[in-house]
Amino acid sequence: MTNKIGIAAMTELLQKLVSISSPYFHEDKVMEYVESWMKDRKLPVELHTYEDKIVTGFCGKNVTGVLDGGKPGPVIYLNGHLDTVNICDGWTKDPLGGEVIDGKLYGTGALDMKSGCAAIMLAVDAFHRDHEEFAGKIIYHLVSDEEGPFGLGTMFLINDEIHKVEDTADFAISTEPTAGFAGLPHPCFGMGAKGGYNYKIIVRGKSSHAATPQLGISAAVDASKIVVELEAMEKREDPQLGKGANCVIRLESGGAACSVPDYAEIEIFSHVVRGENQETLRAEAEEAIRRAGVRSQCEIIFRDTPVERFDGGFPPYCTDAENEYVKKFTQSVAKVCGKEPQISYFEAIGDFNYIGGTLGIPVVMFGAAGDHFHSCDEYVCLDSATEAAESLYQFFEDVLV
Repeated sequence: MTNKIGIAAMTELLQKLVSISSPYFHEDKVMEYVESWMKDRKLPVELHTYEDKIVTGFCGKNVTGVLDGGKPGPVIYLNGHLDTVNICDGWTKDPLGGEVIDGKLYGTGALDMKSGCAAIMLAVDAFHRDHEEFAGKIIYHLVSDEEGPFGLGTMFLINDEIHKVEDTADFAISTEPTAGFAGLPHPCFGMGAKGGYNYKIIVRGKSSHAATPQLGISAAVDASKIVVELEAMEKREDPQLGKGANCVIRLESGGAACSVPDYAEIEIFSHVVRGENQETLRAEAEEAIRRAGVRSQCEIIFRDTPVERFDGGFPPYCTDAENEYVKKFTQSVAKVCGKEPQISYFEAIGDFNYIGGTLGIPVVMFGAAGDHFHSCDEYVCLDSATEAAESLYQFFEDVLV
């Protein structure tokens, strides 16, 4: 183990990050703190700003930087998000307190994923102190709005070509809490993830008096039939990612008082595997409508995208386990943790879909263990978060020095 960082440094930084409330769309304070922290340590840092003028109207910030070793060599890209979900009910501890009990640090975002951002910050700082020159570059992006509807922070970093990641990066690491997400012992790699798309089916029927429903066409009844067919749809299976899944997240209908409802709206979030995309989902929805045998008029609408290059969804991907940097990172983690990481594939979506799916960069997710992410009493195991930071440092030394 490198022992360049230590659990005390991880605890101190993570407590500070957790103490700064940063739900998505409200990350300015944590971005300003991280930018200041890096400036204090003479790390290269810039604040990237962006504005979604199409869908949300949100103006956001990302903290970015590059360590340039001054010699030709590999380019390593690090990505993590500083935003969290909103604080939920049910906490028995201060959600912004960073309380430590039996090696676990509690707080909103402690696991997902301020621990991963702290690992990036501490590893980059330690490596910067120890190595004035090396072969290659380390690009680091700590982003906003990963927990929001689009992952706007990373989306706009790609769109604005910050540090030309798509053209330059040889390998990427997302420090999401892999062991925590996968429910596996630390260390754990995430080698791929399902993608996801959000769309609606608008159902338009015909109103009539509720006393004579046979004279109308109930959009509510037809929408229910379509939902049943969507639920019964056989999904494609991927050897690594498993099967996709349709989830009806909203079903609404309405009409005039004492009348057959002439309007309904079904909102679906569909997790997809490789080979599935917006076109295949549209065909699937059309087939569900056909099987339902409805008389209503139906329209399938995928959500708008804030950036023209993206289609509003998250593409699925898998990283090749035989990639040379995957193998080297596996060795680095084994040096620190005393064993090779287990392999997992994520059910959920995140910025890693843009890195691995949109950009096609080989990306590995590697972070801490813990539990209750997106829930009350979220915690991270501090020893695993520290090992994640030490593993990053070890990997930098193994491939850049």
